[in-house]
Amino acid sequence: MKTSSISTLGSLKQRTVRLTLSLPVQATLYTSLCVLTLWTIYFSTYPAAHNQMHSLRHHTLMVGCH
Repeated sequence: MKTSSISTLGSLKQRTVRLTLSLPVQATLYTSLCVLTLWTIYFSTYPAAHNQMHSLRHHTLMVGCH
């Protein structure tokens, strides 16, 4: 009985690792990280980041910040 539960857990772990390391999941995570980074850079209200990116915001894709 213990052997079957251990093999079931091992199988579940292998499926989880295979899914996590699959190319579509990695591509989705990478794209999400890039989008989050760009969103943070362009729309940050933190004064230091806002001041550094101010002119870039106005000259890129007509993104306003005011």
